[in-house]
Amino acid sequence: MTRSAAAEYRRGGLRDFLRLPHGALGDALQETRPDVDRAALAAALEAYHRDLGTLDAHVQAGLERLRHPAARVVVTGQQAGVLTGPAYSVHKAADAVLLARELDRDDAPVVAVYWVASQDHDAAEVASTTLLDLEERLHRLTLDLPEGVPVGRIAWQDAWTAQVRDLLASFAAPDAHRTWVAGLVEGAVRDGGTVADVFARLVHALLAPAGLIVLDPLHPALAALMAPALRRELADPLASSRVIEDAAARLDAQGFEPQLRRPAGATNVFIEEDDGQRRLLRWEEGGFRTATRAYTRENLEAVLSADPARLTPAAGVRPVVQDTLLPTLAFVVGPGETAYGAQLRDVYPLHGLKQPLLWLRLSVTWLEPNVTRLLTRLGATAAEVQADPEGVLGRALAAQRGAAALSQARLEALDADLNALTAEIAGLDPVLAKAAHRTEVRTLARIAHLQRLATAALARAEDERSGQLTRLKRHLLPNGTPQEREMNFLTYLLKHGRVPLDLLLALEPGWQGELPIP
Repeated sequence: MTRSAAAEYRRGGLRDFLRLPHGALGDALQETRPDVDRAALAAALEAYHRDLGTLDAHVQAGLERLRHPAARVVVTGQQAGVLTGPAYSVHKAADAVLLARELDRDDAPVVAVYWVASQDHDAAEVASTTLLDLEERLHRLTLDLPEGVPVGRIAWQDAWTAQVRDLLASFAAPDAHRTWVAGLVEGAVRDGGTVADVFARLVHALLAPAGLIVLDPLHPALAALMAPALRRELADPLASSRVIEDAAARLDAQGFEPQLRRPAGATNVFIEEDDGQRRLLRWEEGGFRTATRAYTRENLEAVLSADPARLTPAAGVRPVVQDTLLPTLAFVVGPGETAYGAQLRDVYPLHGLKQPLLWLRLSVTWLEPNVTRLLTRLGATAAEVQADPEGVLGRALAAQRGAAALSQARLEALDADLNALTAEIAGLDPVLAKAAHRTEVRTLARIAHLQRLATAALARAEDERSGQLTRLKRHLLPNGTPQEREMNFLTYLLKHGRVPLDLLLALEPGWQGELPIP
């Protein structure tokens, strides 16, 4: 079994792979970034928000603080999912706000920034989202996005607006809450633009009042500021790949599964070609090429000068490019991104930078009132249900019915009896010790397996009668995926208004747990 990089980092590990240990906010605060032109950054962000239609008082106030010569940012980001995508996309944004708020000082402002991953071209990962209404109906919204095209280049279509309106019209929720959310959506789609633009406007509407500034790296003004980092990659096109592969080998040797692999010749730069497809640049025989054509370094330099947004970083240097643009104090990441980060420490010096602090994002499992009541009756947590839904319900039913044969205590008693019997047999004839032990292990395993089958059968029978298990799964394991990674955050706003957003913004940075909605 491979080790979890995020869990190891949280325990204070990965010292050989990440520059700053988990939670080292004091060390991060002491560092400065005099190399960032904050005035130019603020001007580029102002141009982006003006074009997006979101240059309001909240953004203006944030940009003014960002212009301070000692300003730093807490940055996070995510792919531009439909209607903000899975709930953790909003959770990450809120955590950036919470952490920036905690670290902010008058003489050294800290601003929360949300990097909209508009350069990403994996449409399958962002084209769908799931919502659950008050009638326990799962709604699945899927947009027909073209593959291979950056989402920041895909124009939002009127047909998709109609799909969203139809979903909201059929969504069982209080009229006042549904009207409010519908207004947010209409504001996001009103001025058109791209899929990434709609996503950015929704995130802005939810969290700009709390201090968040959204950023789209495909905007020309921002792309121009990132061009120097990409030029450095072109100057030594395999340098970053080499150090990433070196870290991968070291991680693998320590029992971790590397998240990034750079095959021979693979650079960390994509180019958006004339057909609109985003393709990886490879370095072969002294030149660059994609699957369709060859380029010289001069060709690519010319592209960077004429339209810098056409060259974009791969995952191996995206955080580095991000931190070239921004005076990053901390980078709010999820578990997978922690594993990525563990391979990137030595990429930063190639760009004259130090890797910033990685901050493990907060994690929330939302408990609506009916779910809280069900969990209380079962004597279980949401995490236990997500790990073993049939087992949780079956064991609760077994306890209610006095079915001692399915209890852990009964299994432990059997284990003690078998252990004693094995010891007695071994005492009579030591030659039989190993055989007796094997029989004990096999017997316990078989009985435990039968217990699991019986508890699952109880759960299924009860679910056929009352639907308890089905309801719990819809809330906590929608489509078989843990809630935070599947359910859209707008689900909770549609049913409960602003309450979930206010609860989210009242948490401590990095909070982990199950949060009841009153």
